[in-house]
Amino acid sequence: MSKWNMIVDAAKCENCGNCYLSTVDEYTGNDHPGVAAEMPLHGHRWIEILKRERGQAPMVDVTYAPVMCNHCDDAPCMEAAENGAIAKRADGIVIIDPVKSKGQRQIVDACPYGAVYWNEEKEIPQAWPFDAHLLDQGWKHPRCVQSCPTGALRAVKVDDAEMARIRREEGLEDFRPDLDTRPRVHYKNLGKYRYEFIGGTVAAARDGIEDCVEGAEVVLKYAGDELARTATDNYGDFRFDGLRAGSGVYAIEVSHPDFPGASAQAELGGSTYVGTIALGS
Repeated sequence: MSKWNMIVDAAKCENCGNCYLSTVDEYTGNDHPGVAAEMPLHGHRWIEILKRERGQAPMVDVTYAPVMCNHCDDAPCMEAAENGAIAKRADGIVIIDPVKSKGQRQIVDACPYGAVYWNEEKEIPQAWPFDAHLLDQGWKHPRCVQSCPTGALRAVKVDDAEMARIRREEGLEDFRPDLDTRPRVHYKNLGKYRYEFIGGTVAAARDGIEDCVEGAEVVLKYAGDELARTATDNYGDFRFDGLRAGSGVYAIEVSHPDFPGASAQAELGGSTYVGTIALGS
C-alpha cells in the first residue's frame, strides 16, 4: 500500500515563508469537511520554520527547518484522543476530525513536535492535514510543495519498503529521533541544525604585512587523537563541522611549508570561531 511522506531538505530552505503562506491561504476562511475546519487568521502556524544560528562574526551560518504535523505511525495525539477524534488513513495521513475533536485540548498537549494548535473560537485542536482534500481531488502534491521555490519540500507516495530505501540512499532522518513516533516527515541535511563547528583564520607576515594563508594544513585533535584535517581556503579560513555541543576542549595544529607552525585550543560549548592563528609567531 502506497502512503504519503514528506521530505524536508534543510540545506535548501531559505525561510521565504511560502509554505506557511500557502497553508494560510488554503485554510483561512475555508472549511474542508472531514479534513479541517477553517484556520484562524492569526496565531496558528501549521507549518513553522525554525531557525538555528551558529558561530560568531565573521564566521556565522543560519539553517532553517520547516516543522509540521509529522503524520506519525505511532502518533501520541491518537493515544490522547477520545471518541475516535483522530484517525490515520490508509495512505498514512493523520486527520483530526473537526467535529469529534471538539473540546479535546489534551490533543494539543500530546504532540511532542508542537504541531497541533488550539482553535479557541471553535474549541478544537488543529494541525496541517497534508492537504488531504486536495490529494483526494487528484493533486500530485500538497500546496506547500507546489509553492516552495527552492525544492526544500518534496512529497512522495510510496510503500514502506520503498520509503525505507529512499531514507537509506538519501541519508534521511527523523527531526526528533528520540521520540520514536515513526513520523512520515523525513529530514535531510540536518547537520548544521543539530551540530556545532570550530572555525578560524590562518595568517602570516610577509614583508612586514600580515596576510591570510591559503593551503595551510589544519588538524583537529581531541584528547591527543586526530579527528579530522582540512586546508585553509583563499581567505585563510578553515572549519570543522559535525561536532557535539559541550564536548570539551579541542586542539588545533596548523602547518604550512613556507612558515613555522602554530597551534590553538578551543573549548566547544556552541559553535566557535577561534579568531586568527598567526603562523610563525
